Amino acid sequence: MTAIGALLVDFDGTACSADVTEALLERFGDPSWPHYDELVDRGEIGIREALRTEFSLLSGDPDEMLAFAVERHTLDPTFAPFVAWADERGLPLTLVSDGFAFYIRPMLEAAGLGRLEVVTNELVSEEGRRELTHPNGHPVCVGCGTCKMLAAQRARERYGAVAFVGEGQSDRYGALYSDLVFAKDHLVTLCERDGVPYLPWVTFDDVRAALEGPRELPGPVGPDRCPGWLSA
Repeated sequence: MTAIGALLVDFDGTACSADVTEALLERFGDPSWPHYDELVDRGEIGIREALRTEFSLLSGDPDEMLAFAVERHTLDPTFAPFVAWADERGLPLTLVSDGFAFYIRPMLEAAGLGRLEVVTNELVSEEGRRELTHPNGHPVCVGCGTCKMLAAQRARERYGAVAFVGEGQSDRYGALYSDLVFAKDHLVTLCERDGVPYLPWVTFDDVRAALEGPRELPGPVGPDRCPGWLSA
């Protein structure tokens, strides 16, 4: 079996089959929201700024949006068996997400996976005002809401070699600092651009099968400065 000490898994589009943040924006957001994703892709703003702006464009009632997320979207059907496989082997699995986040814990609980550790953003409601906060952001960089670079580095310090599973823009920074990367969709393009070795995947059965076999770990590319770095 591949010598991995811990697993980091993205949520939207990865552990969950759909990107729930995008689904919420399509259903409850102002039609202008894709513009901010385009600005991120062009490097003109960071993910955190885009998320906070897009969150402000949501007009739905919080209970209605949560029901929409939980009732209409499900976890990838191969994810729960993968979690069970990791549990049997004593492999810590942490979900790392840079989305709106408020739906993740309820979706996990609905699937019987509420025990999983989640590193993500946080929705705070005070006096009728809702704000997206970033308890797992970098202490200096404001590029991302959730710093997946830090998540990977801390997991490596605690457990040893880390495998990262993802599919999108925010996963780029976790992939750069992990020992083994599983990529699909947009993350494939980003890994190829950054020179990050990766294994393609479609389902978590693919990830499990790859981890069960012997494999040399490429190790993290780990640039001194994350390419998503933005100072306040």
